Amino acid sequence: MTIAKTFTGQATQANQWINTADSDHPAVFQKAKNILSNNLYCSLSTCTPDGEPWISPLLFVYDENWNVYWSSAIISKHSQNIYSNGGKVAIAIYGSPIPEGTGQGLYLTGTAQEVENPEVAEQIIGWVGQRTKKANNKTASDYLGDSPRRFYRFVPTQVWVTGERILSDGQLVDTKVGVNFPNSL
Repeated sequence: MTIAKTFTGQATQANQWINTADSDHPAVFQKAKNILSNNLYCSLSTCTPDGEPWISPLLFVYDENWNVYWSSAIISKHSQNIYSNGGKVAIAIYGSPIPEGTGQGLYLTGTAQEVENPEVAEQIIGWVGQRTKKANNKTASDYLGDSPRRFYRFVPTQVWVTGERILSDGQLVDTKVGVNFPNSL
Protein backbone atom coordinates (compact mmCIF):
# COMPACT_ATOMS: atom_id res chain seq x y z
CA MET A 1 0.00 0.00 0.00
CA THR A 2 1.31 3.42 -0.91
CA ILE A 3 0.34 6.39 1.19
CA ALA A 4 0.47 9.68 -0.68
CA LYS A 5 2.29 12.55 0.95
CA THR A 6 0.51 15.87 0.74
CA PHE A 7 3.28 18.13 2.09
CA THR A 8 6.94 17.82 2.90
CA GLY A 9 8.87 18.92 5.94
CA GLN A 10 7.87 20.19 9.36
CA ALA A 11 4.38 21.35 10.29
CA THR A 12 3.85 25.01 9.39
CA GLN A 13 0.94 27.28 8.65
CA ALA A 14 1.87 27.18 4.96
CA ASN A 15 1.45 23.38 4.79
CA GLN A 16 -1.72 23.29 6.91
CA TRP A 17 0.21 22.14 10.01
CA ILE A 18 1.14 18.72 8.60
CA ASN A 19 4.57 17.22 9.34
CA THR A 20 5.82 14.67 6.83
CA ALA A 21 9.49 14.84 7.82
CA ASP A 22 8.81 12.23 10.54
CA SER A 23 6.41 10.07 8.47
CA ASP A 24 8.80 7.09 8.37
CA HIS A 25 9.81 7.26 12.04
CA PRO A 26 9.05 4.00 13.91
CA ALA A 27 7.51 5.95 16.83
CA VAL A 28 4.96 7.54 14.48
CA PHE A 29 4.02 4.13 13.08
CA GLN A 30 3.74 2.71 16.61
CA LYS A 31 1.54 5.60 17.72
CA ALA A 32 -0.81 4.98 14.77
CA LYS A 33 -0.88 1.25 15.50
CA ASN A 34 -1.67 1.88 19.20
CA ILE A 35 -4.56 4.20 18.37
CA LEU A 36 -5.97 1.67 15.91
CA SER A 37 -5.73 -1.25 18.32
CA ASN A 38 -6.83 0.55 21.52
CA ASN A 39 -10.15 1.93 20.27
CA LEU A 40 -13.32 0.06 19.35
CA TYR A 41 -15.16 2.92 17.67
CA CYS A 42 -14.44 5.24 14.80
CA SER A 43 -16.21 8.21 13.27
CA LEU A 44 -16.99 7.64 9.60
CA SER A 45 -17.40 10.74 7.47
CA THR A 46 -19.29 10.53 4.19
CA CYS A 47 -21.07 12.98 1.93
CA THR A 48 -23.73 12.97 -0.73
CA PRO A 49 -22.77 13.61 -4.36
CA ASP A 50 -23.89 17.24 -3.89
CA GLY A 51 -21.63 17.68 -0.85
CA GLU A 52 -24.00 17.25 2.12
CA PRO A 53 -21.80 15.87 4.95
CA TRP A 54 -22.73 13.05 7.30
CA ILE A 55 -20.81 11.45 10.17
CA SER A 56 -21.50 8.14 11.90
CA PRO A 57 -19.94 6.50 14.96
CA LEU A 58 -19.24 2.83 14.24
CA LEU A 59 -17.77 -0.24 15.90
CA PHE A 60 -14.84 -1.28 13.70
CA VAL A 61 -12.29 -4.04 13.19
CA TYR A 62 -9.19 -4.01 11.02
CA ASP A 63 -6.87 -6.39 9.25
CA GLU A 64 -3.08 -6.58 9.02
CA ASN A 65 -3.10 -4.32 5.94
CA TRP A 66 -4.75 -1.41 7.81
CA ASN A 67 -8.12 -1.96 6.11
CA VAL A 68 -11.02 -1.01 8.39
CA TYR A 69 -14.31 -2.97 8.45
CA TRP A 70 -17.78 -2.35 9.92
CA SER A 71 -21.35 -3.47 9.42
CA SER A 72 -24.22 -1.17 8.58
CA ALA A 73 -27.69 -1.28 7.14
CA ILE A 74 -27.69 -0.87 3.37
CA ILE A 75 -30.34 1.84 3.67
CA SER A 76 -28.44 3.90 6.27
CA LYS A 77 -27.44 7.37 5.16
CA HIS A 78 -23.71 6.68 5.33
CA SER A 79 -24.07 3.45 3.32
CA GLN A 80 -26.10 5.25 0.67
CA ASN A 81 -23.45 7.97 0.56
CA ILE A 82 -20.76 5.34 -0.04
CA TYR A 83 -22.74 3.89 -2.94
CA SER A 84 -23.43 7.30 -4.49
CA ASN A 85 -20.05 9.04 -4.18
CA GLY A 86 -17.62 6.42 -5.43
CA GLY A 87 -16.88 5.20 -1.90
CA LYS A 88 -14.95 8.32 -0.84
CA VAL A 89 -14.84 8.50 2.96
CA ALA A 90 -12.75 9.71 5.87
CA ILE A 91 -12.36 8.06 9.27
CA ALA A 92 -11.21 9.44 12.62
CA ILE A 93 -10.24 7.11 15.47
CA TYR A 94 -9.58 8.53 18.92
CA GLY A 95 -10.21 8.05 22.64
CA SER A 96 -12.49 10.76 23.97
CA PRO A 97 -12.57 10.53 27.81
CA ILE A 98 -9.29 12.39 28.32
CA PRO A 99 -8.26 15.90 29.42
CA GLU A 100 -8.33 18.74 26.90
CA GLY A 101 -5.13 19.11 24.92
CA THR A 102 -4.00 15.50 25.43
CA GLY A 103 -6.04 13.78 22.71
CA GLN A 104 -4.39 11.46 20.23
CA GLY A 105 -6.13 10.65 16.99
CA LEU A 106 -5.69 8.66 13.82
CA TYR A 107 -7.06 10.27 10.65
CA LEU A 108 -7.59 8.32 7.43
CA THR A 109 -8.94 9.08 3.99
CA GLY A 110 -9.63 6.52 1.30
CA THR A 111 -12.40 4.48 -0.25
CA ALA A 112 -14.98 2.05 1.07
CA GLN A 113 -17.01 -0.62 -0.61
CA GLU A 114 -19.33 -3.45 0.25
CA VAL A 115 -17.76 -6.82 1.14
CA GLU A 116 -19.17 -9.46 -1.19
CA ASN A 117 -16.89 -12.41 -0.42
CA PRO A 118 -18.41 -14.89 2.11
CA GLU A 119 -14.96 -15.95 3.34
CA VAL A 120 -14.00 -12.34 4.11
CA ALA A 121 -17.36 -11.84 5.86
CA GLU A 122 -16.64 -14.87 8.08
CA GLN A 123 -13.20 -13.42 8.92
CA ILE A 124 -14.80 -10.11 9.90
CA ILE A 125 -17.27 -11.89 12.18
CA GLY A 126 -14.32 -13.58 13.91
CA TRP A 127 -12.46 -10.27 14.28
CA VAL A 128 -15.55 -8.63 15.80
CA GLY A 129 -15.77 -11.44 18.37
CA GLN A 130 -12.08 -11.05 19.23
CA ARG A 131 -12.27 -7.26 19.57
CA THR A 132 -15.51 -7.16 21.57
CA LYS A 133 -14.78 -10.36 23.51
CA LYS A 134 -18.39 -11.44 22.87
CA ALA A 135 -19.77 -14.59 21.32
CA ASN A 136 -21.46 -13.99 17.99
CA ASN A 137 -23.89 -16.39 16.33
CA LYS A 138 -23.94 -14.49 13.02
CA THR A 139 -22.80 -16.02 9.73
CA ALA A 140 -21.73 -14.53 6.42
CA SER A 141 -25.29 -14.92 5.12
CA ASP A 142 -26.38 -12.32 7.70
CA TYR A 143 -24.40 -9.75 5.65
CA LEU A 144 -24.87 -10.97 2.08
CA GLY A 145 -27.64 -11.62 -0.42
CA ASP A 146 -31.09 -10.51 0.77
CA SER A 147 -29.85 -9.34 4.18
CA PRO A 148 -30.52 -5.67 5.00
CA ARG A 149 -27.00 -5.33 6.46
CA ARG A 150 -23.59 -5.43 4.85
CA PHE A 151 -19.97 -5.42 5.86
CA TYR A 152 -17.93 -2.61 4.36
CA ARG A 153 -14.17 -2.45 3.77
CA PHE A 154 -12.29 0.84 3.92
CA VAL A 155 -8.90 0.99 2.20
CA PRO A 156 -6.82 3.99 3.35
CA THR A 157 -4.88 6.12 0.89
CA GLN A 158 -3.67 8.79 3.35
CA VAL A 159 -3.05 8.46 7.09
CA TRP A 160 -2.05 10.95 9.80
CA VAL A 161 -1.69 10.92 13.60
CA THR A 162 -1.97 13.78 16.05
CA GLY A 163 1.29 15.72 16.19
CA GLU A 164 2.75 18.11 18.70
CA ARG A 165 0.97 21.35 19.55
CA ILE A 166 2.94 24.31 18.21
CA LEU A 167 2.88 27.85 19.57
CA SER A 168 2.12 30.28 16.74
CA ASP A 169 1.35 33.96 17.32
CA GLY A 170 0.52 33.26 20.97
CA GLN A 171 -1.88 30.40 20.13
CA LEU A 172 -1.40 26.65 20.43
CA VAL A 173 -2.02 25.00 17.06
CA ASP A 174 -2.74 21.29 16.66
CA THR A 175 -0.63 19.51 14.05
CA LYS A 176 -0.72 16.16 12.30
CA VAL A 177 2.10 13.84 11.26
CA GLY A 178 1.79 11.91 8.01
CA VAL A 179 2.17 8.15 8.47
CA ASN A 180 4.02 5.95 6.00
CA PHE A 181 3.52 2.41 7.14
CA PRO A 182 4.55 -1.00 5.91
CA ASN A 183 1.99 -3.15 4.12
CA SER A 184 1.10 -5.02 7.29
CA LEU A 185 0.89 -4.48 11.01
